[in-house]
Amino acid sequence: MHCDVGGLYRVLWECSRGSISASRQVRCLGLRCYQVTGVFMKNWDSLDEHGVCTADRDCEDAYRVCQILDIPFHQVSYVKEYWNDVFSDFLSEYEKGRTPNPDIVCNKHIKFSCFFHYAVDNLGADAVATGHYARTSLEDEEVFQQKHIKRPEGLFRNRFEVRNAVKLLRAADSFKDQTFFVSQVSQDALRRTLFPLGGLTKDFVKKIAAENRLHHVLQKKESMGICFVGKRNFENFILQYLQPRPGKFISIEDNRVLGTHKGWFLYTLGQRARIGGLREPWYVVEKDGTKGDVFVAPRTDHPALYRDLLRTSRVHWIAEEPPAALVRDKMMECHFRFRHQMALVPCVLTLNQDGTVWVTAVKAVRALAPGQFAVFYKGDECLGSGKILRLGPSAYILQKGKSKSSMSTEGPSEGPSEGPGSGPGLGPTL
Repeated sequence: MHCDVGGLYRVLWECSRGSISASRQVRCLGLRCYQVTGVFMKNWDSLDEHGVCTADRDCEDAYRVCQILDIPFHQVSYVKEYWNDVFSDFLSEYEKGRTPNPDIVCNKHIKFSCFFHYAVDNLGADAVATGHYARTSLEDEEVFQQKHIKRPEGLFRNRFEVRNAVKLLRAADSFKDQTFFVSQVSQDALRRTLFPLGGLTKDFVKKIAAENRLHHVLQKKESMGICFVGKRNFENFILQYLQPRPGKFISIEDNRVLGTHKGWFLYTLGQRARIGGLREPWYVVEKDGTKGDVFVAPRTDHPALYRDLLRTSRVHWIAEEPPAALVRDKMMECHFRFRHQMALVPCVLTLNQDGTVWVTAVKAVRALAPGQFAVFYKGDECLGSGKILRLGPSAYILQKGKSKSSMSTEGPSEGPSEGPGSGPGLGPTL
């Protein structure tokens, strides 16, 4: 078994529970023993950031963990792959005015692809263990049997594979649950992955660390934000890679120009816009990529911040592609979230022929933004996710449409004519 020890606590449980006095390279988990190797991934070249990125320090911490636990340690570099598959996508999404999630993309292309294949093909691993707070429908013993399953060829899965698809399940600690970040992982990777922390709380993991002399990692702060940005100002960082595109801040209510900015791509919907000379807070509600203008509204609860309709890219379904109920009825009730740790939102999915879905929230939600991932849940199961590409009109636009409609002698509604089942468009392009 090979462990990714790139982050805090990722090697603790699989290498610490049970007999610590076992012989070198062997650690016991309950009644079963595994030969464990620690692997640290370096995905960002810290030399480019003048020491701001802490990858080298993290690598030293991971090496010390492996020394204390007396297990082998390897280091691999995916700096090139990360740049091509994650960071380039990150810049491209921002340039389009979207709000990307590099953590989800990294897990898909780097951790559960590059690293997974390195562990299986180069190190001969039977399974990979990571420190994500998540679970699957497979017991540990079943994971180690997966290498004996012959993979079907071709585009479609055979009946045996569908019947035995691995489900991705939420962690026991709902606050720490990280299924959001692994919602794009393939069946192949999930079949051979262990999530030893999935049934534990963070406090219990810390207790294990303390009992096994891993105090140096207990001092580390929570991993937050985007690793390659570090503690720097985000605007300064992004402008190192994208050309400034000056534009105006405009009030959504009366079209007043309130100030200027260096680039519409620097702002995401729902974000507070810090406009010079204004003491009261204004929030980003729309962006015009053609003119480069950013529309803002007063108050954090302004109706222009709320929407109940979106359309995704082709959805990556984890266990069923797509779920049988959605295929049968063309619609399905479930829940979704578009930010980690936000409350799950009840919604109805409508399936399109191209594999994309409309998501209609039961109640309008605040600060939806193109580029984010809509991650879908049914009970404890994470069904999969799709990137948000289009948004429906805001509650403010709908209110204005109703007001104009009631004043019109002809009486037609000025709300959007397109929606689930009525065509590819959806309101204004964002």
